Amino acid sequence: MDQDKLRLWLNEAWQYALIIIAVVVLRTLIGQPFYVPSGSMEPTLQIGDELIASKFPYGLSRYSVPFDLAPASDQRLFGSLPKRGDVVVFRLPRDPDVVYVKRVVGLPGDHLRMDAGHLVINGETLPLADDGPDEMEVQTGMKVPARRLIETLPGGVQHPILKVTWSGPLDNIPELTVPEGMLFMMGDDRDNSLDSRVPASQGGVGFVPLENLVGRAEVIIGSWDLTLADKPASEWLGGLRLSRFFNRVK
Repeated sequence: MDQDKLRLWLNEAWQYALIIIAVVVLRTLIGQPFYVPSGSMEPTLQIGDELIASKFPYGLSRYSVPFDLAPASDQRLFGSLPKRGDVVVFRLPRDPDVVYVKRVVGLPGDHLRMDAGHLVINGETLPLADDGPDEMEVQTGMKVPARRLIETLPGGVQHPILKVTWSGPLDNIPELTVPEGMLFMMGDDRDNSLDSRVPASQGGVGFVPLENLVGRAEVIIGSWDLTLADKPASEWLGGLRLSRFFNRVK
């Protein structure tokens, strides 16, 4: 290979290397897209939403790095604790290949329990304000009548939740204490969220180590009605939920 061809080859190889480096840096330090396959975070997130999670708010761990290349550690590089009420993306502790998105409601040292559908944190029953009727979407696309309520977390953060019943299997949970280095996660669809109320030994989420955080959910970049997947392609465009595009997650 003559020098001109070698220089050309090296120049092209360097350009491809820069692209790869840029992609890795963006996915590691800036943000990463994630897809919402279930309704456990309704009404905040809907089935078929695609969101961007930012990596920098909580620092970096092996799960923030592509292909989990960083070493295992209970400390995060430039780490900081999430705020109560943050919607976060994390790796499922019992199966780190699975990615979940839930809301942080319990911080290390907190005492939490469920009392007839009401969340109690450190002895305080959280206020719920009625926000009118709503609907809960299940995987088949069927809509179930629900009640939309506004929950106020300690510190003043408010967010919506959905309730259908006040006597379901997740509505009464004995008091739990969040261990050091762990978080307690819940879905906003309180009747249909497999979250920290269910221990990992029973197929739930259990407590989530800080190491398992991937990032904070920031903005919905797209949304599509998955019930149209079995319809003719000519109907797919109608499934775009344009009103949800570029909405902040809060």
